[in-house]
Amino acid sequence: MTVPFPQQTVLITGASRGIGAAIAERFASVGMNIVIHYQNSHESANEVARRCLAKGAQAMTIAADLRDRDQLERTREKLASRGLLPHILVNNAGISHYGLLTDTSEEEWDLVMDVNLKGTFLCTKTFLPEMIRSQYGRIINVSSIWGMSGASCEVAYSASKGGINAFTKALAKELAPSGITVNAVAPGAVDTDMMSGFDGEELAAIKNDIPAGRLGQPDEIASLIYFLALPESGYINGQVISPNGGWLT
Repeated sequence: MTVPFPQQTVLITGASRGIGAAIAERFASVGMNIVIHYQNSHESANEVARRCLAKGAQAMTIAADLRDRDQLERTREKLASRGLLPHILVNNAGISHYGLLTDTSEEEWDLVMDVNLKGTFLCTKTFLPEMIRSQYGRIINVSSIWGMSGASCEVAYSASKGGINAFTKALAKELAPSGITVNAVAPGAVDTDMMSGFDGEELAAIKNDIPAGRLGQPDEIASLIYFLALPESGYINGQVISPNGGWLT
């Protein structure tokens, strides 16, 4: 690696809000080049970019459907033309699905798998060649505690995140000789829009089950991802690390 860490570029998918936005701002705090991916939330992504710029970072937004290879290729070309191909890729974009398996349609199943698992595959494949050429890179996949333990009424989501965990472990072995690490962060319950489907009583029950007695905060997840991206974290590879307040040990 020849580019000093603060001068590197990080691409965060699904960074218009929640954990993704917190990740962008954490990297922005050291003045890095931040690429904020979104699909539809244009103004929210721009607001994240403004906050990153205020921290002294360079920031740009870019829209793409991660399920579409052509859109990803155009994204790569656009970033390459600006000298912003990522040294660090954070595959954060994802969707959830809550419901009994018997009530889950094939279309709903396919959508969760396409966004969460196929999107991670395609995005990684798009930006990997440059990392291999430079013999350096950090790939960090945002998974979920449910990818480790499974969750009732979240079979599709759990399966997609379990796939992310296996993808992480296998790819880490494949890329280690190229100086690239691949790790996953599998958060427990985090205070984001993804928890908005639970009412007050349900949230209280979840907090009661967590030894820490509270939900995680997006910036706590972002700090772990930042640590895994550091050059000195190069011996941490193929790991699925779950910040969950002691919920799953």
